[in-house]
Amino acid sequence: MNQYITGAMIRELREKRGLTQAELAARLHVSDKAVSKWENGKGYPDVSLLEPIAQAFGISISELVSGKTVSNMNVSANMMRSKFYVCPVCGNVIHSMGEAVIHCHGVLLTPAQPEETDEEHQILIENVEDEYYVRIAHEMTKQHYVSFVAALSMDRIQMVKLYPESNAETRFNIRGVRRILFYCNRDGMFSVDVLRAIRGRRS
Repeated sequence: MNQYITGAMIRELREKRGLTQAELAARLHVSDKAVSKWENGKGYPDVSLLEPIAQAFGISISELVSGKTVSNMNVSANMMRSKFYVCPVCGNVIHSMGEAVIHCHGVLLTPAQPEETDEEHQILIENVEDEYYVRIAHEMTKQHYVSFVAALSMDRIQMVKLYPESNAETRFNIRGVRRILFYCNRDGMFSVDVLRAIRGRRS
């Protein structure tokens, strides 16, 4: 447990909640001496206390064991602020609209940081009636491929899963779409402004 929950962290969380050691001890049904030992690095809480400690501090167990608390200042954040977490073990893709603490296969995931498209990750966007036709100039082998494409607008996200040995192309409903993201399993996430890309193609 000592690599996950430090005494300094317990003290910081306790003080943020305005609790004394005795008050925290009472909530956890342990002695205040036990809490003092934790905070002084002379002992660590038993694993069975993880959930009660997290509840006492008003955080999740994931936040507690990761040492990173999450504070969403804007709970009604729009989809343009979407974050994508991709598991390096299984390729699982997890979407959130704000800060989150996310684990998959025992790995603490960090949100993929989108970069502007480059010469090796070119994207074609065409306006076809009420849809955007999207094609990515990228190989789709079992070793190197685009795993998903997402279209973001203020109020919605459209996401398509792609698979190796298929075509790196899809269609999205045009309404409100401002940005398109795609994820390369080797090089990470790329992003393009839709209107800018279409204007660039026409010029």
